[in-house]
Amino acid sequence: MTAEPKLPLAASFQTPKHEDWVKLVEDALKGASLDKRLVTRSADGLRIEPLYARRTDAAPVLREGVEQPWAIAARVDHPTPGDAARLALEDLENGVGALSLVFAGSRSARGYGIAPARVAELDAALSGTMLDIVALRLEPAPGGRVNAALMAQLVEARGLAPASCRIAFGLDPIGTLIHLGHVSAPWDAVAQQLAEAVIGLKSTGFPGPFLNVDVRPYHEAGASEGQELAAALATGVTYLRALEAHGLPLAEARRAVDFTIAVDADQLLGLAKLRALRRLWSKVEESCGLAPEPIRIHAETAWRMMTRRDPWVNMLRATMAVFTAGIGGADSVGVLPHTLPLGLPDAFARRIARNTQSILIEESNIWRVADPAAGSGAIEALTDEVARAGWTQFQAIEAEGGLVASLTRGALQARIGAVRASRLHEVATRKSAITGTSEFPLLSEAPVSVLDVPVSAIQDLPALAAGGRDVPFADLLSRVGAGVERTAADSTTVPGGLMAEPLPSIRLAQAYEALRDASDARLAAVGQRPRVFLASLGTIAEHTARSTWIRNTLAAGGIEAEVPEGFASPDATVEAFKASGANVACIASSDAVYADQAEVTARALKAAGARHVMLAGRPGDLEAAFKAAGVDEFIFAGQNMVEVLRSIQDRTP
Repeated sequence: MTAEPKLPLAASFQTPKHEDWVKLVEDALKGASLDKRLVTRSADGLRIEPLYARRTDAAPVLREGVEQPWAIAARVDHPTPGDAARLALEDLENGVGALSLVFAGSRSARGYGIAPARVAELDAALSGTMLDIVALRLEPAPGGRVNAALMAQLVEARGLAPASCRIAFGLDPIGTLIHLGHVSAPWDAVAQQLAEAVIGLKSTGFPGPFLNVDVRPYHEAGASEGQELAAALATGVTYLRALEAHGLPLAEARRAVDFTIAVDADQLLGLAKLRALRRLWSKVEESCGLAPEPIRIHAETAWRMMTRRDPWVNMLRATMAVFTAGIGGADSVGVLPHTLPLGLPDAFARRIARNTQSILIEESNIWRVADPAAGSGAIEALTDEVARAGWTQFQAIEAEGGLVASLTRGALQARIGAVRASRLHEVATRKSAITGTSEFPLLSEAPVSVLDVPVSAIQDLPALAAGGRDVPFADLLSRVGAGVERTAADSTTVPGGLMAEPLPSIRLAQAYEALRDASDARLAAVGQRPRVFLASLGTIAEHTARSTWIRNTLAAGGIEAEVPEGFASPDATVEAFKASGANVACIASSDAVYADQAEVTARALKAAGARHVMLAGRPGDLEAAFKAAGVDEFIFAGQNMVEVLRSIQDRTP
């Protein structure tokens, strides 16, 4: 029997052209600029087009071991060793394959973290964890050499072969420099200590990696994607130079380095950043005369995007970030529990964090396609552009004498500061919306549960007794093995040490959260939040768009405003205003109703005792008339809402 030929359906349709699409869009926009309406720009100024053609010349960007899903990582950060071990075991029993040891005093500890003074205390924090089965990451932290020595001696104390353990030791003195603002010695001495530690651990039999290029601090400081990539390359190259200068061949030195990167809810730029990092490091390896090898990337959901208000939305942000990291080729992924900005997460928050990944791996199976973004016109174009921006800015750092020189002069910090200011301005003007905080806030939200664990005062744990900062690594191992106790060393600068301006750690929502905190304090003190009387004029159909918008806007600043059905006359408006007890009023309705009623309503509210009268929306040609009638302020999209809301709070009783 002859099979019937397949119908060539695609051949029945004309192949669309980009120019045809542009013409249709321009017609729909009715003269408005396509660039202004549909083209956006990244923090690096890169154009993000609304439509891209498929790329047929693209090659996939692959991690090592694509036949297996990425590893799910969980934090070990409870200050009490027994509780830390219990929570870690619960994670391991429920799908986690890697543990991130978060040490007190590190940037990622957020005021918590383990603080082992001896091997026995680290052993207790990892009680029940099989070190030759579970992958371990030592989070970069001040005193990283001591942390590495403690871990190495714990492996020996348990009678395990170092070669059987998958331990990333997380040494990152540049991370300490930008966190604390100083390290204890000039860079040449730091580089020597770093190389001694790597060579010492390798000689013991640990396969590594030993050094971590931690890009998260730059992301937390507000850096652009290009700046993050430039910092990653500059850090990695600095570490390669340090190891090579002290006897480690480049072919071995590059295998001593891994990367940690933050991924937020911006899927397109997140994918481009992850893929660009692999491409760019391959270029560095080629420049060193090496055949490129896959690097190890640990991705973590971004601290910068998390909120204290409506923290449930953090789950959605984390889901998008994990999806991006997973299909972007991360080797392991850690999810910051959604309640972390509020305190040490409990078992429920930790379960949600790990299950976010488990669902995407086990149910959605997104790991089964290696680099699914390959060939996407949008992702390939953005990968190229982000990589180009990163390489250009890396070259600028190199021209400044390298990363350490750039940081000690404050050059890179200044460039990141400019981008941070731009990001915060976009948040303040609500150009960049934060769901649950600057948009769609809920003043009556219920508190969430966190563990009753106080924030630690520990900022720096770099030393052992009797000069542990400066001893050779081999002696450090001996001291740790002999039980010499770590001491909480003074975190002030050491004469001759390296100094730099620390990078700040921000969350984009903080300005709005401060307004909400002030509102909560007012409620606790006098039993009432700041209030604005909403003078919604006309029918619901006439006022609902603006009255709903202004109510949500005010709520973002912790200011209450009830939306009435609508007032048919100035007399009805004034009567309700007097009954409300408020002294600030805001008129809200359509432009047509404003033209008929706004002036008389403003006069009536002023006569009734309103100290401050606002109007929602731009006044247009009627601005002078509205002001003459008593309107003190116009509230409209695009203003710095943080400043506007702060001033309204100050005016309300």
